Amino acid sequence: MRGMTGMLWETSLLDPEEGIRFRGLSIPECQKVLPAAVKDGEPLPEGLLWLLLTGKVPTKEQVDALSKELLSRSTVPGYVYKAIDALPVTAHPMTQFTTGVMALQVDSEFQKAYNKGMPKTKFWEPTYEDCLNLISRLPQVASYVYRRIFKDGKAIAADNTLDYAANFSHMLGFDDPKMLELMRLYITIHTDHEGGNVSAHTGHLVGSALSDPYLSFAAALNGLAGPLHGLANQEVLLWIKSVMEETGSNITTDQLKEYVWKTLKSGKVVPGYGHGVLRNTDPRYSCQREFALKYLPEDPLFQLVS
Repeated sequence: MRGMTGMLWETSLLDPEEGIRFRGLSIPECQKVLPAAVKDGEPLPEGLLWLLLTGKVPTKEQVDALSKELLSRSTVPGYVYKAIDALPVTAHPMTQFTTGVMALQVDSEFQKAYNKGMPKTKFWEPTYEDCLNLISRLPQVASYVYRRIFKDGKAIAADNTLDYAANFSHMLGFDDPKMLELMRLYITIHTDHEGGNVSAHTGHLVGSALSDPYLSFAAALNGLAGPLHGLANQEVLLWIKSVMEETGSNITTDQLKEYVWKTLKSGKVVPGYGHGVLRNTDPRYSCQREFALKYLPEDPLFQLVS
């Protein structure tokens, strides 16, 4: 179906040449018009969520109100953590994350309303409640998994004074203001990527059976966990680290070329290069590159990627 129009997707459009647009706005445009936490800072993800849901650019007051709304929904029941704890610590983070999402499903408003009986015209209402509840609780679950695997299980409590992305960063254990800004940018640019990718397509497919948002999102996450989709992020980092382990950090272009050929000739691919739709540099990469040039230009990993 390459090149064939076969899907309606209102919230974003992926152009092969210029990359993602959210409700018609490119990433640099979003960085300009969406409210930020600090002056001239990165956009708040709550602002992009508002844009995706309404098609309108929100004011700072609207974004702050949405932050508070998400915060009021963010309590995660204890049994969710117990479900995650039942898994070995060595289980892949995505396996633990999906398990947490499945445990959250017990609270599904859609399932409760559907079981009681409701007209089709009302289906969207409990679905909307489930979506906002799920979005608000994901940072707690994700940070719990991260701390469980990499930080001896020492969880960090939420800070209710912070915005969505900053709070997530804080619960992971990163409180540097630059890191808070990076997390705001990172979540904003990954909110949507059209509907044809594995996880978005899976979420819609499962949702078409009237499975609630938790079931649909868990299914989507299992698609995301594959090496040709989200797991490529992990594969990229492991590959770059393997280059550094073998050649050291002051690598020459010729050494890098040799290592790339070695990877290709062994029957493997260089992860993260090539894309099913994009034919130009991904603007999600470009804006993170600009962030790195501003805040950590000397970082050896960043220099190697450059």
